[in-house]
Amino acid sequence: MAECEGEPVILRSVGAIVLLVGGLTAPTPAPSADPSTAANPNCDYYVSPSGSDQGDGSSRRPWKTIEQARDGLRAKKNHQNCDIVVNVKAGDYVVDKTIEFTEADSGQNGHTITYRSADGPGKARLLGAKPLTGWQKYKDNIYKTKIDRNFYTLFEDGKRATTARHPNRTSDDLWSPYLFSILGEPEKEAVRQWLYFKPEDVPQEWDADFDENAQIVVWSGGSWSWFTDTVPLGGADFRKNFFTLDHWARYSFVNSRSGSRYFLQNTLRFLDQPGEYYFDFAKGEVYYWPKGSIDKVMAPTVKTILSIAGSSPEERVQNLAFDGLALQYSDFVDWYRAGWISEGDSGYEHKYPVYDRQIEMPRNRFGMITVTNSRDIDLTGLRLSDSGFMGVYLLFANERVKVSDSLLENIGADGIKVEGGYPGEGDISGHHTFTNNYIHHVGELVPGDAAGIELLSTGNNEISHINVEHSARYGISLEVRPEVKDEDNYARNNRFSYIRIDEAGLDSGDMGAFYTYGVSNTEPHEIDNHVSQMVIGDVINDPAGAMPDSGTRGVHMDAGGCGFSFENIEVGKVSDDKYQSYQCNEVKNANWADGFDSSKMEYDKIGVTDAFPYPLPEAQEAQ
Repeated sequence: MAECEGEPVILRSVGAIVLLVGGLTAPTPAPSADPSTAANPNCDYYVSPSGSDQGDGSSRRPWKTIEQARDGLRAKKNHQNCDIVVNVKAGDYVVDKTIEFTEADSGQNGHTITYRSADGPGKARLLGAKPLTGWQKYKDNIYKTKIDRNFYTLFEDGKRATTARHPNRTSDDLWSPYLFSILGEPEKEAVRQWLYFKPEDVPQEWDADFDENAQIVVWSGGSWSWFTDTVPLGGADFRKNFFTLDHWARYSFVNSRSGSRYFLQNTLRFLDQPGEYYFDFAKGEVYYWPKGSIDKVMAPTVKTILSIAGSSPEERVQNLAFDGLALQYSDFVDWYRAGWISEGDSGYEHKYPVYDRQIEMPRNRFGMITVTNSRDIDLTGLRLSDSGFMGVYLLFANERVKVSDSLLENIGADGIKVEGGYPGEGDISGHHTFTNNYIHHVGELVPGDAAGIELLSTGNNEISHINVEHSARYGISLEVRPEVKDEDNYARNNRFSYIRIDEAGLDSGDMGAFYTYGVSNTEPHEIDNHVSQMVIGDVINDPAGAMPDSGTRGVHMDAGGCGFSFENIEVGKVSDDKYQSYQCNEVKNANWADGFDSSKMEYDKIGVTDAFPYPLPEAQEAQ
């Protein structure tokens, strides 16, 4: 027997359901208990698409939404004496507004609150999009409709549509081909707001098309294929053949080796094949050429579906878990640049203002799930798909967040991103666990700097049994800055094991499928980050991308990439080195060195385990 809010009850078995955080143990299940009769109304609650606004959360009168459950529990959990489970029944729950959890929603007295998909992993779906309706034939196969909001990505029948672009992409899951910028005037080599084009690439009769709706996606930096910018165009000058960008790009558009790769998008002229759309922001109209039924077109309603945020590092949300939910569809932004251009650009004083160049700007600090000011949060058995930006974004002060047994697919930017605080100003993010996750097709809208898992200024993390597949740039990265002194650097004591990375570096160069930057910057380079049992498949560019940068690598320990041990590592084909590093790391049994012994590789344990709750993507594709 156990007491919950003063009532003695028999607890049902939750060992396989409730996510236990902070060392808690599962309660002893009642033998042969029928969950429908043994469930305690003070420990078990229900949400159903057929629920009611007047529901009380019981199995007979379930709540209708997760928001209703959250609000109901705030009043009911004041003296929480059990692990509360909110059973979210199978079905679709449309999210018109971000679902927010704060410290008011924390589990109390050492107990958790879990929101779980009651009918199995992925059955309860939170949809950050709604169907577009009111379509009328525009001409030929193109339809148009009026809309009531702006959005920056679109979906048809569960797949991302392409913003109408030039040149047309050659594949739904690659970014090529590109045009190349040129040096129009010698004194303009360093400019970041004027992109000069070849006259044959952009005919003058297109002049009228480059209005306030048109955009450019560019790997700024000339031959540096490091970051991509998505920027609205302010107009085109066909006398001198250049575009004016509404915002500065990360780098200038020409260097001594090359111009920058780019494509143009979002003009009606470019809408010339199925699966493309054009958004006339000024008139509030969308044009679309469907691949199938026009009735299956979905437009995003939110950028973030779940926000888990305490009000401050001192007031954290904690002891909260989400198990087995599917989250699909979220939005992007009207323009994107990775970080500020120069140190100090944030406008705030920092010990290392150069970190302004590494961190996301405030306008871009969001994910499909955004977590900040938290402790002991579990995200388990989730299925995240079709995000506009990050999948899971851990921002600033977070401790002991776990992401496990989850499938992340078709992600706009990074799959999982951890953004710690500024170096030297407090070690506020760490002790996270990311295990048994399959992450594929990342960087769909932000190919520059994309990674399956990106860790910045964070330490004491465990990353294990991970598959990352199909990325324009990295598989996994750990970064700070090379200017940061070791005593101010928090990227310490991270462990990576049983990792499989395939199809990385598809559209970029000067990279590694496993990448570090500025992690140990002064001698003696104490070994405190560890990588073991990692297989990296071929790291080869898409040839149609015409990538001008230096080649691809399996492991790239960039500036300050020291203080690591590597043991039992295998890398496939690359266009540069399998391993590029300073002489400041330990390597044991890697296939870029003589004497590699493949018998020490635990191939059967690398990647997700047999306990992974979803069909593997390669199995789906084979069907």
